[in-house]
Amino acid sequence: MKNSIVIVDDHVLIANALSSIISNFEQFEVLYVCENGLELQNKFKQDEAIPAIVLLDISMPVMDGFETAKWLKSDYPNVLVMALSMQDDEQSLIKMIKNGAKGYMLKNVHPKELENALLKILKNGQFFPEWATSKVLSTLNDDYTGFSNGIKISDREKEFLKYTVTEMNYKEISEKMFCSPRTVENYRDSLFEKLELKTRVGLAVYAIKNGYDV
Repeated sequence: MKNSIVIVDDHVLIANALSSIISNFEQFEVLYVCENGLELQNKFKQDEAIPAIVLLDISMPVMDGFETAKWLKSDYPNVLVMALSMQDDEQSLIKMIKNGAKGYMLKNVHPKELENALLKILKNGQFFPEWATSKVLSTLNDDYTGFSNGIKISDREKEFLKYTVTEMNYKEISEKMFCSPRTVENYRDSLFEKLELKTRVGLAVYAIKNGYDV
């Protein structure tokens, strides 16, 4: 029995190309294609088959990938959401993870990479690109206990963690926290060291995992 996939992408050529490529994968089949999140909602409400994986474009009219991922997380938590993007955009990655996506992939990947990513998200429950770093992924695992491991996080550092999940840059975060950009950088560097992380994505995922997102 093949693993089912639904593609949600308003670019018809890309969606059809993805469908054609996936049809050649031994373990996968495409059930149907939608042009936006609203069409996906309607399909589900009409008792269309619920897939194991939704390949979800981020930028779409009517109902974009962020909204759609959030709805799937709430109403269909067992569906694995793999976000699709044209760019390795750190902020989009953070927001999609916050909204429940379990994977993130660039649209220009080789078909073999796509197949491997789909296999990995099924096997491991998640798949993220190399630039998300392995340490970021560890924060998504249930056995990563973070704060309960005796790591001392100050109130100001916790406040900073909340803002890492937003689209604000460090200067804007400093304004929100009524401090200098340099002080914010100190909070960041301190948390990098304490949590053994290297990127803002890692801090944001950690904040989401531990309930410190805004």
